[in-house]
Amino acid sequence: MLGVIEMSKIMEELKTKIKGKEIPIVFPESDDPRIIEAVQRLSNEGLIKPILVGNHEKILDDVSMCEVINPDTFSQFNELVQAFVERRAGKATYEQAQELLKQPNYFGTMLVYMNKAKGLVSGAAHSTSDTVRPALQIIKTKPGISRTFGYFLMIRDEEKYIMGDCAINPNPDAEALAEFAIESAKAAEMFGIDPRVAMLSFSTNGSAETDETEKIRKATQLAKEKDSGYIIDGEMQFDAAFVESVGKKKFPNSEVAGKANTFIFPDLNAGNIGYKIAQRLGNFEAIGPVLAGLNKPVNDLSRGCSAEDVYNTAIITAAQSLME
Repeated sequence: MLGVIEMSKIMEELKTKIKGKEIPIVFPESDDPRIIEAVQRLSNEGLIKPILVGNHEKILDDVSMCEVINPDTFSQFNELVQAFVERRAGKATYEQAQELLKQPNYFGTMLVYMNKAKGLVSGAAHSTSDTVRPALQIIKTKPGISRTFGYFLMIRDEEKYIMGDCAINPNPDAEALAEFAIESAKAAEMFGIDPRVAMLSFSTNGSAETDETEKIRKATQLAKEKDSGYIIDGEMQFDAAFVESVGKKKFPNSEVAGKANTFIFPDLNAGNIGYKIAQRLGNFEAIGPVLAGLNKPVNDLSRGCSAEDVYNTAIITAAQSLME
């Protein structure tokens, strides 16, 4: 119950940030009842300005307050097609672009790219690749960021942590891990966490010398060289990062050891396993994955999501848009 209360508290804080700003968020899956239920609630509460992609005549009357855009009748469709061709820089013909933009996720992503929306939420009926691929091709990553990644907000009672990458990159290099560290710290701040970022490994402070540990040490150094202002340290084992007594013993001069609240895993195996262990054995609530590193926010739902998941993800997406 306490975890639910803490999640509610976090969402209330995010609602306060976005309420009344009429942030347009696009939902390509307008034929899914979970989407309809969530956008009706979001619209009624004045939290965002939902944009549904689809045929207005097939969408229920109870979302009449939402904007509905039908790609087949959209007056600026050709403008979007031309912009897509230019964005793909020779990788798609005009005819190919026309066909792709008939797909709701591609069309919705173009609305975000053309500043007709501030973010996108999809995945209730589509795979992760169907949601992420258009974002990578069209919106692309921020300057200085080589790739997107997925983090989870982990909540239990009064505890809040960020864990990443747990969703996208199988074996990120040191440069990517350094980017994940800084972007995860920014995400932590959005959720009211004062970030202390631990670069995780099976080694602490040089206790092992392998290619794997050297990658984490290099990533830590690169992150520090970016002079982001965030407190980042590594390499360290999870217990050294999390348990104060262990941190003092294994990494006595670190500002992060024993105090970490933002955890960067060395690869996707570790990240995905790690957050699920915390979720299933530690009874943490896992919110995400939330995608980070893109020029504009796009977030991927689970196909097993509830209307409440859609509602919360849309709020997070709107809050992310304020960080641009």
